[in-house]
Amino acid sequence: MPLHRPTGSPPRRTAARLSATLLSAALVVTLAGTDVADAATARPGGQSAHDSLFPHIGNTGYDARHYAITLRYSHATGRIAATTTVTAQTSQRLSSYSFDLQGLTVHEVRVDGRPTRFSRHADKLVVTPSRAVSGRFTTTVRYGGRPVTHIDPDGSKDGWVPTADGATVLGEPLGAMTWFPGNNTPRDKATYSMRITAPKASAVASNGDLVRRATHGATTTWAWRQRRPMAPYLAMISIGRYRVYHSTMRTTTGRRLPVWSFIDPSLGTLAGKRRLIPQVIRFEERRFGRYPQTSVGIVVKDLGVGYALETQNRPVFDGTPDTLTLVHELAHQWYGDSVTLRDWQDIWLHEGFATYTESMWTAAHGGPGTRTAYHRIYDRNRSSSDLWRPAPASFSNPADLFGDPVYTRGAMTLEALRERVGSTDFFRILRRWAASRAGGTVSTAELVAVAERVSGRNLGPFFHRWLYTAGKPATF
Repeated sequence: MPLHRPTGSPPRRTAARLSATLLSAALVVTLAGTDVADAATARPGGQSAHDSLFPHIGNTGYDARHYAITLRYSHATGRIAATTTVTAQTSQRLSSYSFDLQGLTVHEVRVDGRPTRFSRHADKLVVTPSRAVSGRFTTTVRYGGRPVTHIDPDGSKDGWVPTADGATVLGEPLGAMTWFPGNNTPRDKATYSMRITAPKASAVASNGDLVRRATHGATTTWAWRQRRPMAPYLAMISIGRYRVYHSTMRTTTGRRLPVWSFIDPSLGTLAGKRRLIPQVIRFEERRFGRYPQTSVGIVVKDLGVGYALETQNRPVFDGTPDTLTLVHELAHQWYGDSVTLRDWQDIWLHEGFATYTESMWTAAHGGPGTRTAYHRIYDRNRSSSDLWRPAPASFSNPADLFGDPVYTRGAMTLEALRERVGSTDFFRILRRWAASRAGGTVSTAELVAVAERVSGRNLGPFFHRWLYTAGKPATF
């Protein structure tokens, strides 16, 4: 999640309008040097993934399978020199295709090892190979420059965020394109390997598992591998003068799980927060099922962005997190990171679930039960409250992505579902949802189908009232 709000509190981000339009068909680049048969059967990949809120992102021509990112960071200049190789699969013959890339200068593109023509249009890098690609193919992009910070529709920052001692990448929703070329839509997950070279005094946090760390002269290269499918917005690196803490924990299933945490020394050791990580993971495993990632940990630094983000394996926190923020971001390792929305309009599937997990933690640690907590919120918010508009799964302004309806009303929907089907079926639904969709992308309609199969009830009208209808539901 890109921010944390205690249940019922107002949004922290301020609204702003985004004028997002489809790129012109003029992006299609005329082919040259292809044979007649090749040109007759090949087609350009679609320049949009057709997301409801961000129609300009993504490409429908291929399925990215793996990103191999090699990046060298200079603290003296704030610049990077990088190479990203994208291994992809296509079921069609592509005469051209695109990646999302904001800023930076592209020096060279190769397709299956051969130099290839390319062009830039807004935030698109359009690749036009001399011969159409089909099946499995690789694209290697060599690029560099000073990465930009992306400004979101609500005015907040994501993407490449410089700090006094380095930089941190926060990718939700679109910031991944500020540091590597990719298919920047959550519906196209891939595995990742990242080799990040930074000054020797710095540490580099990233996703997945640390496989190697090697120092050569004044620099150190940190090699990370993400073996689980990951949406581009969850890809993260954080470069800084961190204290690095490595340990292992036992999950409820007896698995030994590596814990890598990166803490800014100015914040102390945060020993108490680090001790909470195993407790939170086991708490959530008992409710959601087996922890879906290969490692865990946290990254904590004063970034000045005003939110935390559930980057896969180890969330990033802007300053010392409170307990509920930690609970929330780790819940996203199931709902958001493993089970990921296909379209940004369904973000309640991430934030409603994580917010509800906060309430379950509170109830289990001496606070009010979830029923009491959400009925209080329902009772004290009149029909005119911003809590009820827009509907959590039906809005058109991307500035509403991180509003209270998505978080609190989304969580309230889960409490209403629990009361409708009973706690036994409710937790069966949560576990079935996490297990059956692990590593995949989903929609609200699929959750409704799972809930109906588990409970044996017709829940369509219920979900329509809670998720798709603006205004306060007549009854809880």
